[in-house]
Amino acid sequence: MPSPPSRIAVLASGRGSNLQAVLDAIAAGQLHAQVVGVFSDKPGSAALQRVPEPLRWSAVPARYPSRADYDAALTDAVAASAPDWVLCAGYMRILSDGFVQRFRGRVLNIHPSLLPKHRGLHTHARALEDGDAEHGASVHFVIPELDAGAVIAQAAVPVQAGDTAETLGARVLSVEHPLLLATLRLAVTGRITEQGATAALDGHALFTPLRLDSAGNLPPL
Repeated sequence: MPSPPSRIAVLASGRGSNLQAVLDAIAAGQLHAQVVGVFSDKPGSAALQRVPEPLRWSAVPARYPSRADYDAALTDAVAASAPDWVLCAGYMRILSDGFVQRFRGRVLNIHPSLLPKHRGLHTHARALEDGDAEHGASVHFVIPELDAGAVIAQAAVPVQAGDTAETLGARVLSVEHPLLLATLRLAVTGRITEQGATAALDGHALFTPLRLDSAGNLPPL
């Protein structure tokens, strides 16, 4: 019997372009998965509008008595969707230790830099300030420390003369979607796992991240 589609819960705060890439890949039969919920700290997020109403959950953190209360509500809501994987796709809040531990080894994040460079915000401007020759995006496992989990795969773009944070960011975005989808295909087929501080592919530790090629594929495996 064919396996059921992998269940993906998506956390997003903004426009949801990575979420849309996932939805499009599923619709095209390129990703054996289903999005079982979209969760946002921004009720007006465009990402929420990309899925039907029953799949939407949002709450304003400031309306909760404490951060712990909001985090507990988010954790319970995501757990109720029974996800196989949790994808952070432009989610702009740091996840609590409790959330990470609840779903440890099943939480992925796409970050716009070649980690471990430029954790946190404003990555494109920082890459230019540091004079980096290349920049890019990374998909990594989420741990309590910000953007510090094991990196699974990366996509690089050159930094060009005259680049601004905006032009460089647009070039990175062009590789984010294929990078995310290629990594998710490994995830939903059970090929990637978290082994302590290391990502593993087919049970073998990845000592360097996989690199997306110019055709938008990860190396033949």
